[in-house]
Amino acid sequence: MNLIKKIVALFSISFYQFSVAQVVNDSIKSTKLQEVIITGTRTERSVATLPLPTQIITGESIKKSGLSRLNEIIQEQTGLITVPDFGGGEGIQMQGLDATYVMILIDGQPLLGRSAGTLDLNRISVNNIDRIEIVKGASSCLYGSEALAGVVNIITKKPAITNEIKGNMNYKRATFDTHDVSTTLEYGKKKIGAELFGNYFKTNGYNISESDFLRTVEPYYNFTIQPKIKINFSDKIDLSLNSRIYHQNQDYKSEITTSKYYGASQINEWNNSIVLNQTVSDRFKLVYDLYATNYKANEFLKDENDQLFDESNFNQWYYRPEIRSHYRFRKNTLSTGIGVNYETLDRTYFENKATLNSEYIFGQFEWFIKEKWNVLAGFRYDNHHQYQPQFSPKVGINYKWNNNFSIKSSVGYGYKAPDLRQLYFDFTNSSVGYTVLGYNVAEEKLALLQSQGQILFTNGFTFSNPLKPESSVNLNFGGYYKKNQWSFDYNFFYNTIKNLIDTRAIAQKTNGQNVFSYFNIDKIFTYGLELNAAYKTNSNFSISAGYQYLIAKDQNIVEKIERGEVFARDPITLSSFKLKPSDYFGLYNRSKHTANIKINYLIPAIKTSVNARVFYRSKYGIFDSNNNNILDKYDDFVKGYFLTNLTLNKDFKYQISAQVGVINLFDYKDENNIPNLAGRQFFTRIQYQF
Repeated sequence: MNLIKKIVALFSISFYQFSVAQVVNDSIKSTKLQEVIITGTRTERSVATLPLPTQIITGESIKKSGLSRLNEIIQEQTGLITVPDFGGGEGIQMQGLDATYVMILIDGQPLLGRSAGTLDLNRISVNNIDRIEIVKGASSCLYGSEALAGVVNIITKKPAITNEIKGNMNYKRATFDTHDVSTTLEYGKKKIGAELFGNYFKTNGYNISESDFLRTVEPYYNFTIQPKIKINFSDKIDLSLNSRIYHQNQDYKSEITTSKYYGASQINEWNNSIVLNQTVSDRFKLVYDLYATNYKANEFLKDENDQLFDESNFNQWYYRPEIRSHYRFRKNTLSTGIGVNYETLDRTYFENKATLNSEYIFGQFEWFIKEKWNVLAGFRYDNHHQYQPQFSPKVGINYKWNNNFSIKSSVGYGYKAPDLRQLYFDFTNSSVGYTVLGYNVAEEKLALLQSQGQILFTNGFTFSNPLKPESSVNLNFGGYYKKNQWSFDYNFFYNTIKNLIDTRAIAQKTNGQNVFSYFNIDKIFTYGLELNAAYKTNSNFSISAGYQYLIAKDQNIVEKIERGEVFARDPITLSSFKLKPSDYFGLYNRSKHTANIKINYLIPAIKTSVNARVFYRSKYGIFDSNNNNILDKYDDFVKGYFLTNLTLNKDFKYQISAQVGVINLFDYKDENNIPNLAGRQFFTRIQYQF
């Protein structure tokens, strides 16, 4: 069945559901649950019954921590590692998979701006967040590409319909001359509610390197403006208009041999969404969702004589109209949807503006079998125009053993399409001389370099077959227990990724440098265990702990070691020897052990709470120090370390509250290996609610 027939069939199902919905009385209206999540199913569901590994970070816990940016919150969660990129930004590593495989959403809408594969979490303020929902494991059945490892959905506060002006103002001052100012205003009348959120963030950055010229993170400032409007036309139709405007300006420096260059980098981003909810009947609901976003990044360098040395631009547009339907009978829900993705990218090092477009359909059925069993089954079909279509199924099962304990398991398929950089890049480093070519332009550009006499020899790679999307199979098996003051959950996970896209040298230039392009090369796998436990004696004291054990390896290297093809050199005798399977440590930047402990204690008499968090990360490798092209136990490793964060919260009269705190209490730093650990940072914050 081709895509057109599938869309027609889906519309037929929706119209059938519409006609049936006119004569039934069952209810689709959401009930108020203590802890619900929408990201895993796109419908409101209890965390305890969802057959997927999920996690919720509440707005209250974010507020008590005193933290300001998304990267700071994420790195305090079990099984999530923030990984720095070359520009000082940070992405999320989940279940041992890179940040490029984690989709980031704000209010269910995807964020752009992956100029080098990582979406920087620093650019997201957490001061207006209601909660953060995290679904771990392949989620392409609902969200398509980039959700291969999981989804992080940042859900901001919704405007309330009230006849008075309400809001809050808060100011935070921290180390490195950091200022964070936020304000929220909300007002509603009759059927219209509006909210305006604004945030200004400025810092002088920091320097943990030995350079007097280049700082680890250069000074920058940014601001976010986020207006929202909600209109209730009737009990059955409501409209949400959400917008987000973001601007950042940062100093930009470079040093090549003895020459110094100065400049600036600038980011401008806006996101607009229009969502219309139509409750056709008690059973049937339609959602019309139109989303558009634009991300621009520009940077330049000038020499000491104020002459332009280098300039680059990045301009990405994305449009996505989508229609979803939710039909409920008894406790079961059928969700379907269709949509279109249209993306363009115009950037330096692209000969022409690049385009990616696709159509997609998805369906998901939540089936409650009596009182014990809950089955979740879904699929998504993406019809891509630039590479092969993708079919992404997923199924999960939850078994309620008793009122306190449930067992859950899921298996899903995920994929990540080649990004536009991997397809159309045409970059030559002006100072070193190497070249990187996107797969779709590599053959033509390599021929041009040969005709210009720049190629010494080629390595025999061919480009006859299209570059394939990376694909994964994800397995999860876990359980959830809650009784009295205790709660406990565990999850075993396994991921395998094939057609991993990596760079390979396709030719050598006459200047001795290589020409690189992108190919489907490797197959990797990750597996491990994640544990979380919490104990709450009363409303004044709680303690929680989390732990992750992780193994992440390249299957090709495992097989080479088993065949006796990989060697290491003894540093004393300088003699070579074959590596054993147990000598292979795994992928770079992965720790086998990570853990955390969080304590919250309220002293009612003085309206003060103490919020303490301790984190541990075991050793990991970031480069091959013995030059055998793998990470083995004979390489040099980044040592394991502990971090401690502490926050004191105090409530005063007249809706005023204050915080003092310290991040990285014991001032741990590793200037050579961990650029995102800036050392000890103090902060204070004051907030007024009205």
